[in-house]
Amino acid sequence: MEFWMNLVLSDWMYLWLAVIVITAVIEIITVGLTSIWISGGALAALIVCLCGGHPGLQIAVFFVVTFILLYFTRPWAKKYLESRKVATNYEECIGKEVRVIEEVDNRKESGKVLYNGMEWTARAEDDEQIYAVDEVAVVSEIRGVKMILKRK
Repeated sequence: MEFWMNLVLSDWMYLWLAVIVITAVIEIITVGLTSIWISGGALAALIVCLCGGHPGLQIAVFFVVTFILLYFTRPWAKKYLESRKVATNYEECIGKEVRVIEEVDNRKESGKVLYNGMEWTARAEDDEQIYAVDEVAVVSEIRGVKMILKRK
């Protein structure tokens, strides 16, 4: 800890600037809302440094501001960014009705359904269930490239 206390004001300033730049670059590369909060804490510590604050105060401000940003703004930002996420075929078909175009029989490892004009391989949720051609079923989940069906 003595090493940190012996650094002069300009050294601390460069340390906080380096932290800001490094974490900002990491954030740009990953785009995962992981290190931007550390940049905010480093910016607050840099401001304390430029005002002549003690290194211990700078470190405390860095950790407190980083924690506050992580705790209060990350959930909001994550929710906002995920609301723009577009559902894929995989996600939008769960719970939807499909029409059987080839008998679905798990024992025979056969079955195809039609969903949105696209043909999908299908299997029954229960190995005992068999779905006849033109029967309507509901997609309960996706496993790999197969739709898993349940009764309507």
